[in-house]
Amino acid sequence: MQMDWLRKLGPLGPLAVLSVAMPPISGIVLLGTLHEVGPWLRAHDDIGFVLYIAAFTVLGGLALLPTYAQSLLGGWAFGVAYGLAAALAGFVGAALVNYAISWRVSGDRLEKLLAQHTRWNAVYRALLHSGFLKAVFIITLLRLPPNSPFAATNLAMAAIKVPVGPFALGTLLGLAPRTAAVVFVGAGLSQLDFSNRQQTGLFAAGAVVTMAVVAILGWMANRALRRVEAAEGDAEPGAEA
Repeated sequence: MQMDWLRKLGPLGPLAVLSVAMPPISGIVLLGTLHEVGPWLRAHDDIGFVLYIAAFTVLGGLALLPTYAQSLLGGWAFGVAYGLAAALAGFVGAALVNYAISWRVSGDRLEKLLAQHTRWNAVYRALLHSGFLKAVFIITLLRLPPNSPFAATNLAMAAIKVPVGPFALGTLLGLAPRTAAVVFVGAGLSQLDFSNRQQTGLFAAGAVVTMAVVAILGWMANRALRRVEAAEGDAEPGAEA
């Protein structure tokens, strides 16, 4: 079934595979170099800040890096405030690059496939046949869950021709909570004295609470998205009253 879908997607198929397979692999590599890359970026101040955003705009846009590793590095190198700003700037830039690539290669294949699947067809109609604010709201919901795939979502949104304005704003709002959580963890790890058990325990407790809040937000987003899907399904021509 999955291979049949990939064949039907045409040139979009390999891009979809790359979007899913590459980020976890490269993320492991990046996490293994935090001790070298993070201090270098921090030591070079403004240049490091700009290089971080530029590098992850390009690498994230090519689906070569996952959001969690980028966020962790941003917190490690720049602290919470600057790390969050840099990470979100890089993610929005990466989303737009990935969006532009996907738009060029997608054609109308994915739209035709979505018409055959009730859930995504409902989201598709809600995104394309609603106003700016509702589209932003739906994209935010799609981005909020911590397990929402960054590159694959970019690809899907571009393939169904979601307008770029709602796409960019919804991406920013939806990624903000989980990005803040991981940046917080990265900033704490860079300053943590692991020989101090009390400090380590307090940090671990704070990290767990932060991640729990993000998970709850993701659960709430999924519930809200299901309501959107149900509403669109009821509104579909031929649906039961």
